[in-house]
Amino acid sequence: MPQTILAPVHHELLIKKSRFIACVQPMADRAGAQQVVAGLRAQHPGAAHVCWALLAGGQSAAVDDGEPSGTAGRPMLDVLRHQDLEGVLATVVRYFGGVKLGAGGLVRAYTDSVAQALLHADKIAIIRKTVLRCSAPYPLEGLVRREIDGAGATLLDVMHGNDVVFAFSLPEAAAGAFAARLNEAGHGRIAWLRDEEA
Repeated sequence: MPQTILAPVHHELLIKKSRFIACVQPMADRAGAQQVVAGLRAQHPGAAHVCWALLAGGQSAAVDDGEPSGTAGRPMLDVLRHQDLEGVLATVVRYFGGVKLGAGGLVRAYTDSVAQALLHADKIAIIRKTVLRCSAPYPLEGLVRREIDGAGATLLDVMHGNDVVFAFSLPEAAAGAFAARLNEAGHGRIAWLRDEEA
């Protein structure tokens, strides 16, 4: 099950006089990630590289920022994927210490920087939600409200017209069983609406 992290976590490594300053933080999209990276460049004008990796809402990125191709961004992205994370940005600011690390050394340094930061992360499972809409006769309004509440669903909207129309969200995995239970409790008098009908 994919997870995200609750708050930014940091770690700093010193390898052969090079300083690697890592941060992994929650991130919704690429635009937000690019703003964070621009901010890091401004904060660290003397840094040799600001490398980053992003996994957010189907958007991914692996940026080496001048390091040899595949030695920074991709290894960082692999750490995020290996830990089944989503909605996160990993950044590593590198201050060059004068000693070249070689391709293998760079991959290890960027991998370790991100992995060490993640040891301190509070992770939380991402539960995908879906929105359901249904219509019920007025005598069933109380029943539908109790079922929604009992399922731990979030009531989003209630409209009163010829019937009562409910919009609510709940975890995708629970939607089918909930709809079946409500249909049975309502004796077939619950109508399910698609978005354009609501």
